[in-house]
Amino acid sequence: MSVKSVYHQVIYRQTSPKLNNTSHGFKYIQTHRILEFDRVFEQHYQYLKKGLRHLSDAYECLDASRPWLCFWILHSLELLEEPIPPAVASDVCQFLARCQSPTGGFAGGPGQHAHLAPTYAAVNALCIIGTEEAYNVIDRQKLLDFLWSVKQPDGSFMMHVGGEVDVRSAYCAASVASLTYILTPKLFENTTNWILSCQNWEGGLSGVPGLEAHGGYSFCGTAALVILGKEHMLDLKSLLRWVVSRQMRFEGGFQGRCNKLVDGCYSFWQAGLLPLLHRALFKEGESELSQQRWLFEQQALQEYILLCCQSPTGGLLDKPGKSRDFYHTCYCLSGLSIAQHFGNMELHHETILGKEENRLAPTHPVYNICPEKVARALRHFHRLSVTETKNETFYSF
Repeated sequence: MSVKSVYHQVIYRQTSPKLNNTSHGFKYIQTHRILEFDRVFEQHYQYLKKGLRHLSDAYECLDASRPWLCFWILHSLELLEEPIPPAVASDVCQFLARCQSPTGGFAGGPGQHAHLAPTYAAVNALCIIGTEEAYNVIDRQKLLDFLWSVKQPDGSFMMHVGGEVDVRSAYCAASVASLTYILTPKLFENTTNWILSCQNWEGGLSGVPGLEAHGGYSFCGTAALVILGKEHMLDLKSLLRWVVSRQMRFEGGFQGRCNKLVDGCYSFWQAGLLPLLHRALFKEGESELSQQRWLFEQQALQEYILLCCQSPTGGLLDKPGKSRDFYHTCYCLSGLSIAQHFGNMELHHETILGKEENRLAPTHPVYNICPEKVARALRHFHRLSVTETKNETFYSF
């Protein structure tokens, strides 16, 4: 069965007043006026800028997620193409240096234990800043030691020493190791097979083998395999069928699991899967793939984000009736960017809903930072060496 057949089979299964069948699959029907994104652009910027310096008491519960706050805010600003003042960037670098554990990796805050999730967030935030000061914060030798300390014989990774194992940790480990150029086959021995065991009968990936398929885990597992160069080993068409079924035909946004409500954050976790699948299927010889659009309804997703996920006072949210927060601001904007940009370089094609001012900067679908920041980090760290990996063969990117 071809990719086009899989895609059309999913689309034709349901009917909707918003997505109508055509001879090419379906046609998106815009039924109402678009709220212009630039009407709240300044409010988004002010909300994000304030968050880097001052947080309300409501954020006390995220004391162990402070590098995440840095990443969510900095990435949102780069998508909005708002420069980060040098003094602010330097302060972020100094703060994240305090979050770095003496034994390697980054903790959720100063004095806490190293954990793969804030390590991923800290490395991404420092790569977004992209200065020598930022790169020099990362102790790559100790980061490698930390990754080895949480590696399991079956190829999985613990989130922290003695902590839980799930597919998030494999992705976080692969992401930081590749960006900082300390990723070797030995470090990720058996990891591919462990991730493959997380793909279930639904087609998506679960957190650990045998559980329900989930958007966040499906992205993490697939992105990790892309980094390792093993994404072709997935059942790609089964995964495609599962993920395109998660875009809701009326709302236009994505749900995270079967029979769940739409959530703005899955605008990235689910839509971000489609560029990875597009690339993998193209490499497998799928000649029918479009060279102008992804395999989801990009305009419908943009409309959901622009109309339903913006707070008039700045920031973005899960769905109408929910409160804004930096997490949803980051991932709604990331999903909006994915929906606006197809491909890169000579194959780049844009689909912008509403005014041109709605355009965001592109984001890298594997790392979720801007592509030029990925390239700059790889160039920087490629020049450096780490004792334990000096004689090993590196993965190439």
